[in-house]
Amino acid sequence: MSSSTNLWVLLGLGLAGVLLMTRRLKRAIKQDFGAFVERLELLPPPQPAPPKAPHPLTGLSFAVADIFDINGYVTGFGNPDWAKTHDPAARTSSVVSALVDGGATCVGKTVIDEMAYSINGENKHFGTPTNPAAVERIPGGCSSGSAVAVASGLVDFSLGVDTIGGVRIPGGFCGILAFRPSHAAVSNIGVIPVSPSLDTVGLFAKDPSILRRVSHILLQLPYADHRQPRHMIIADDCFELLKIPNSRATQVVIKSTEKLFGRQLLNHVNLGEYLASKISSLKQLQNGKKSGDSKTALLSLANAMRLLYKHEFKNNHERWINSVKPVLDPSILADMSSSLDDSDAHIEYCHYARNETRLALNALLKDDGILVLPTVLGAPPKLNAKEISSSDYQSRALCLSAIASMSGCCQATIPIGFHEKCPVSVSFIARHGGDRFLLDTVQTMFASLQEQVDEVMKSKSSSSSISKEESAEIAKEKGNIAYKEKQWQKAVNLYTEAIKLSEKNATYYSNRAAAYLELGSYLQAEADCSAAISLDKKNVKAYLRRGTAREMLGYYKEAIEDFKYALVLEPTNKTAILAASRLKKLFQ
Repeated sequence: MSSSTNLWVLLGLGLAGVLLMTRRLKRAIKQDFGAFVERLELLPPPQPAPPKAPHPLTGLSFAVADIFDINGYVTGFGNPDWAKTHDPAARTSSVVSALVDGGATCVGKTVIDEMAYSINGENKHFGTPTNPAAVERIPGGCSSGSAVAVASGLVDFSLGVDTIGGVRIPGGFCGILAFRPSHAAVSNIGVIPVSPSLDTVGLFAKDPSILRRVSHILLQLPYADHRQPRHMIIADDCFELLKIPNSRATQVVIKSTEKLFGRQLLNHVNLGEYLASKISSLKQLQNGKKSGDSKTALLSLANAMRLLYKHEFKNNHERWINSVKPVLDPSILADMSSSLDDSDAHIEYCHYARNETRLALNALLKDDGILVLPTVLGAPPKLNAKEISSSDYQSRALCLSAIASMSGCCQATIPIGFHEKCPVSVSFIARHGGDRFLLDTVQTMFASLQEQVDEVMKSKSSSSSISKEESAEIAKEKGNIAYKEKQWQKAVNLYTEAIKLSEKNATYYSNRAAAYLELGSYLQAEADCSAAISLDKKNVKAYLRRGTAREMLGYYKEAIEDFKYALVLEPTNKTAILAASRLKKLFQ
């Protein structure tokens, strides 16, 4: 082969490589992970002159789902026929304007599920945005493009709409922070309505400080000191629904709480049972199923939400659908035409359920409590998976998001690493109107939660021993709750479970002894206290409880010795002082 031939071969290979690379770059730049439907630029006003502070969001970029109005642009609502039959917006949504005025630059509109009528993140017209955290899986919806834009680093934050989970679910699936404010706390002027009783403007970010800064603009919150939680309430029954190991998620929260605030803040609740006992209207919506079952109560709440959602969506958009006859995804048409008892009576029960759910959660959380639960039940389904379209999947997927949607409480999705290459998250819920408190808690705990995720990953090699200790602690905490509720036998059973998992923990024996004392089982209480003391010679409570058990058994001298030793350890212990003096009088 001649040198000139070699040159042409090399040039050909080089050009082929350049063309191939160009095609790849063009595809990447054009698609932007499929997040955007339209690029634009809304620039903030000039900075104020010193000594005034610069705009709070200076230097930040953001995108908005194609459900927010922007002056001069058609709001597409995820459907080409909608865009064809509607004029450009005459004014910009108030929340978008507030963010631009706050110093941020809006760079485009993002893909939204067709008419915001899905939680999957798929759109047959514009394509499914690519989930950067799990490229072969759905991003979640309805605000899929906004979530992907943040997860891929294209913008600092983004806006979406959360009706039945449209911000929280994609936040969980894409592994980023997501925030659903309290219902009606953020203006929805210039946002296409989906289901007004449930609609809330929502927010995505990676950085908790950005999430907090932007949220303060949206909520129009004045400056105030940070507040810390006094109760972290873990919804055990919700974590038991997870399709992935639930101990890891709960332990990340438990360890972080203990490190930052102390374990005294931790509480546990069976949320489904609690709601079933507080929401009487659910009985009318459960189709004869027992209301006391936790899962049934959560599913009933989700079904009430779906019924209200469909009813209000039809009220808003059925006339347009019937007149225009747009090309709609068959699943939307099928869902809208499915049997739906939206009689006035049933819709009224749904509204009753909303009010009762809010009252129940506000009573549980008060002003300083955080409810901890999973955001989603497991990994995001694979693209085009059959399960996505099933009614069973929809109901199960929505049983967690219904809690905040129906109560109107604020909720934040917080990523906590990965399981089998898919994002894992937890959610924090605060009472309705507790948005600032929730944002403060997220910012305070975020770094610690990520540290605990790293610790869990590092300790995988010793996971079996750690999981036993963690399970024992969970059983002990449940036992403490049962004890406080005066369920003595249940407390004994839970402390026994903790002892079986970790036999060398004096506290477990001492706590079980306390429950035995309440049951009048003094021999068992004495034996447990002796076991506790053998493990921990300075366990004051064990000496006091053994002294009480021995006194009830008639072993007065031994009881006096126990109370005296408790006083050696704690000279000012009032219980020991009173008991010792009482017994001394018996021998005078």
